[in-house]
This record gives sequence, structure tokens and C-alpha cells, in this order.
Amino acid sequence: MVFGLFSKERALQKTIEKALNKLAQQPDRWGALEKLREDDSDEALFGLCKRFGITATKGVEDEQEKNWVVDVLAEKGNAYPPAVTGQTEAQREEGKRKNRDRVVAALKRFMKSSDELSLSFPLRVLGRIADHDTVLATVDELFKSEQVGYARFPDRRIDLIKWFSEWKGASDDEVFVRVKPYLADFDENVRFTAIDGLSSRDPEKIVGPLVDALVRPEEESGRIRRTIVEVLERRKVPLGARAGEVTAMLTGPLAEDFKVDGGVVKKK
Repeated sequence: MVFGLFSKERALQKTIEKALNKLAQQPDRWGALEKLREDDSDEALFGLCKRFGITATKGVEDEQEKNWVVDVLAEKGNAYPPAVTGQTEAQREEGKRKNRDRVVAALKRFMKSSDELSLSFPLRVLGRIADHDTVLATVDELFKSEQVGYARFPDRRIDLIKWFSEWKGASDDEVFVRVKPYLADFDENVRFTAIDGLSSRDPEKIVGPLVDALVRPEEESGRIRRTIVEVLERRKVPLGARAGEVTAMLTGPLAEDFKVDGGVVKKK
């Protein structure tokens, strides 16, 4: 019995290795991925998630396989259990919840343990299967692991900020509290992504964080300052008592293109 279990686990690990072999022919990886879908164990789900963490030599094939895994995991996370005579609707919903929780657990395990720089694919799955509270709990764990400051590879936090800012289930306040700190991140691209993430939100609410970022003494990037001014102008953000601070920052090329008039930034 123990030997049989060991053999099954060993076979599963070999299948996962085949699915993750970036040098293999695509039909071989497809076959292994199909077996993982059919296996449906927790370890097989994790193995499917691990496909996000390798990059095959052929870009088109790599994208195809990752998109396929996204669809498979989303399908599993939204699946009801097989119908059983006498089963109540509540029992079916509970079965679906358990399926979702299994996939979410695999995604979280992958995102925590992987050195993969991109989070875009697992986050896409999360957005398709998880309810509001589950998404918030999951992304909060990720944000906690991406502390503001220097990061050798900031790609993960860029993906996280971008995805969460665009997630339709998030309110303005939920986005602000999580994204605002990154306006002062060490990496310029992270700061740019945070600005972009806030730019579509309520103008009355973004004025404070964006003006704070604009006048921040440590901000030396002309690109960042121009991006902030462009957002203030495009969204017609009411500057209120902070109009003078913004005016003072319109120097050099910015002064040639923008002005503060009537409490808002306008193009000249």
C-alpha cells in the first residue's frame, strides 16, 4: 500500500518535471499538462501553477501553454462537484467553494514560493475564481511581502499594483490604501505604475496623494513629475488649497506646457 502510494507520487513528480521542461517539444509538455489536469490532486494543481514560472524557448508556444493553464485552473475553481441524487443546492455550492479554495491555495503556494518575476498569470486566475474577500486576503499577503523600498527585481510589485488597480471588484478606498505607499517606492517604474493605478480614481481623492508625490523632495525624475501633472490636467483634479504647491512645481519644460488656472491644471 505504501509502495503503491510512493510510486504514484513519484509518477506525478515525473509528470510535473515533463510539464516544466522548457527545452522539451511542445507536444510532450502538452501531454504532461493534460495529465496534471486529469489528476486533479492538490499537488497536480500546484504543478499546473508552476508552469507559470518557466519560460519555454519558443515564445508563442510559451504564451499558449500559460493561457491554457489559466483557463484550466479557472475552470476547476468555478466547477461544481458531480451531481448526486438527493444533493441539495447548498451542498453543491459548498462543493464549488471547496474546488475554489483548492485552486486558490495552489495559487498562493506558487506565488509565495516561486522566484518567478511575474505575477500576471496567477493573478488572472485569482480574478476569475475568487470572491471579493478572498481576493483582498490574497493580495494583502502579497503586498505585505512587497515592502516599499529597494527591490532587486521590482517586476512582482509592478504586476501586483497594475492588476489590483485594474481589478473591477476594488473600491477607490481599497485601491488607495494599498497602492498609495508605492508613490514613494525606490524604483521609478513602480512609482509610475502606482500613479497610473490611481489616475482613474475619484479626482477628489487622488489630489492629496498625487500632489504629495509631486512635491516630494526625494523625487528627482522628470518623467514622474510630468506624469503626475498630466494626470492632474487630464482628470481636471480640483487642487483646492494645494494649487500654490503645484504652481511652484511648474518650472522648466512643465512651465512651457502647463499652468494652474481656476484651481485646476490646464494645458497652455
